[in-house]
Amino acid sequence: MRGFREIGIVILIAVAIFALLRVTLQGYTVQYSCMLPNIEDGEWIMANKASYFFSNPERGEVIIFDPPHNSQFPYIKRVIGLPGEIVEIKDGKVFINTIPINEEYIKEPPHYTMLPQEIPPDEYFVLGDNRNNANDSHQGWTASRESIIGKAWFVYWPPDKWELVKHYSYPELAEPSAQETTDLQLDWSVT
Repeated sequence: MRGFREIGIVILIAVAIFALLRVTLQGYTVQYSCMLPNIEDGEWIMANKASYFFSNPERGEVIIFDPPHNSQFPYIKRVIGLPGEIVEIKDGKVFINTIPINEEYIKEPPHYTMLPQEIPPDEYFVLGDNRNNANDSHQGWTASRESIIGKAWFVYWPPDKWELVKHYSYPELAEPSAQETTDLQLDWSVT
């Protein structure tokens, strides 16, 4: 009788661990080449679905989401614009609130133009790293907060490609610190 109880406990623990992993992690196969040169077609990505349980996506993160139109597969893209921001693409650069961002990770600069557009509340402007070969937000749609499945975490297949997915920050968009703001006000008042 004691042996059955111990086996039952082990099975319950295994089921609980399996359920926890299914809720927090999930694997995806990358379809197409929209994230070149950083993520290749056919690579398998592990997504952390728990990343956004208590926080929102940040600019520069690579996310997995259900696209706003009919698709057999979820999409993988990089978050570029946040809700309420104005995004524009011109002269081979992406501008956030009129500030050009540095994108050293992209395959090549975009060969297209996009007029300024304000990102709606709870929506994210997402672009593929392969800017000229990606179905992404420059085509007139955004990723809703509710459609986001998780944050791309690492490449786990093929084994020779194992690596963490690179997420980027954009220091040129950082808000000035309180001291910098005070210094600016003091400098302005002196002149």
